[in-house]
Amino acid sequence: MWRIASDAAGILPRAYTAVADGALPLSPARARSVGEVVLDELALTAMTLTAPPPRCDRSEPECAAVAAELSKLGVAEAHTEPKPLQIQDLRPRRLGSLRYQELVYEHDPGLPDALAEFGGPATAVVRLCRTGEQQRPWLVWVHGAGQGQPIDLLFSRARRLRDELGYNVALPVQPGHGPRRTAWPAYPNMDPLNNIAGQMRVVSEVRAVVRWLRPQAGAVVVAGVSMGSPVAALVAHLEPVDGVAVYTPILGLNTMIARHLGRWGPSVRETAALLASETVAAAASVVDHTVVEPTAPQPNRLVVGAWHDRMARRDPAQLLHRRWGGELYWHRGSHVGHLFAPGVQRASERLLRRVIDGQ
Repeated sequence: MWRIASDAAGILPRAYTAVADGALPLSPARARSVGEVVLDELALTAMTLTAPPPRCDRSEPECAAVAAELSKLGVAEAHTEPKPLQIQDLRPRRLGSLRYQELVYEHDPGLPDALAEFGGPATAVVRLCRTGEQQRPWLVWVHGAGQGQPIDLLFSRARRLRDELGYNVALPVQPGHGPRRTAWPAYPNMDPLNNIAGQMRVVSEVRAVVRWLRPQAGAVVVAGVSMGSPVAALVAHLEPVDGVAVYTPILGLNTMIARHLGRWGPSVRETAALLASETVAAAASVVDHTVVEPTAPQPNRLVVGAWHDRMARRDPAQLLHRRWGGELYWHRGSHVGHLFAPGVQRASERLLRRVIDGQ
């Protein structure tokens, strides 16, 4: 409790330091940015300090053995062809006045032998906000950590995209989130190999969704937010897509977790060191989205970064833009704040309209 209180007490000073650059008084724009950074800091405190102290029972030699096998494969060979999506259930749902469907299917990602302990079929879920018309473009929107609830339909602006831009929207639910929160497999957690396997599972699930949509789609755009950004980038590399967007992207899941474990203090130093180690990075080479390029044409690639991002920082957006080209849009606020930013919405809709205009 003392650690939580101590961390919470530093939220406002850290937010001010990140934005103000010593300027007094704060302009309205900077004051708004400070408010957004406070949201990032609150989210980090909630995610890292309100759970039991993290620990990992995985040893570095175990990770090294897996890394030796996975690093031989590379991205293309490690990710097997997804099996066709077979619908188990299709349920009508409502969020207020917004009607959508919840599609349930079983999926086995076909993981490499080195990750066999994490393999096997799991029940997957994707939400569909669509009309009955055929050959409409589809946006596949992959959520971030702590999301996966129906409210993602609001964050993705699914109703506006469907009714005003002519896009149907599919929202896959990542393992460990939303209706899958208590189901196997747990994801993410402090086991770096579990996180690599979990990310490969999500990529395979989303690829199956993209392939199921393709015959009924005029175009397919894949987008990912934060923890969903590597998934979107890898899917856009492994599948032919017409557009791709990543929002406040991260460099890697294990690296991201390790970066923020320091708030727990010395008790988690070994866990953080393992997650951030070169050994784990070598194992994670099969999910390294920064070394691959999307199949979407360059004008139809969008990277959205947050200038005062306290979670992912700026460097992932800069790195991806250097590799991808396309449009780089900077939100002058925080990681969380970009979800509500009109400028981000305009950049997104520019991309979606470019895709339609190019068909």
